Amino acid sequence: MASKQKLAPSAPAGVLPYFRPEALTFLRNLARHNDRAWFQPRKAEFEALLKEPMLAIIRKVTDAMLAFAPNHVRPAEKCLFRIYRDTRFSANKLPYKTHVAAWWTHTGLEKTSGAGYYFHVSPKEVIIAAGAYMPEKEQLGQIRHWLLDHHLEFRRLLRKPAVRRTFEEFEGNALTRPPKGFPCEHPGMDLIRCRQWGLAATLPAATALKPDFAATIIRAFRIAAPVVEALNTPIATAQAPRKKVLFGLP
Repeated sequence: MASKQKLAPSAPAGVLPYFRPEALTFLRNLARHNDRAWFQPRKAEFEALLKEPMLAIIRKVTDAMLAFAPNHVRPAEKCLFRIYRDTRFSANKLPYKTHVAAWWTHTGLEKTSGAGYYFHVSPKEVIIAAGAYMPEKEQLGQIRHWLLDHHLEFRRLLRKPAVRRTFEEFEGNALTRPPKGFPCEHPGMDLIRCRQWGLAATLPAATALKPDFAATIIRAFRIAAPVVEALNTPIATAQAPRKKVLFGLP
């Protein structure tokens, strides 16, 4: 289990784990003036209004995750996404994102992601999500093969009353046909055809301005934790070191 010693230091004095209205105004202005000439002179304002409160929120959420998602505990700076867009392979060359976001990956899956926890804040909305959203090819296959035997168990997790009250209906960006090599008539095919598995909730942007914002995220993450754990089970099992065989005995 992760320990508190691994967490980043507490937020600087005076930084609260929620946003001021000026933070959303900054993001709206950034959307209108998405260029370095506008942003660079206002970088200190961005850090005070958005970056430091985000780190404070992340730290508070992470402290709570020790109780229900200890394998996702990471320093706040590792969870926070940069405001800078990666434009190398994109036709959209605007340099900045117009939202702030955080992602808690599973320990040991930092390079390949696995299933994890996410939230972002934009001037339009707050999104809180959990699951495997862009699993690489290997992980995609691992989850699908796991669902062959565990589709009923996974379906029960998605249908829990607390999940249905908190999150929107699961969609999954499914294939139109069964993936190659999987039985077409399998009773879990609606889940196996998916290319992502998870939960998401969309809340008003004003949610981020409330003192209980971190508590709202924690509550949603706690409800989603069994789904995230289930999705990471086949991935973690595949990555676990195999025992060496000695003289033909395990």
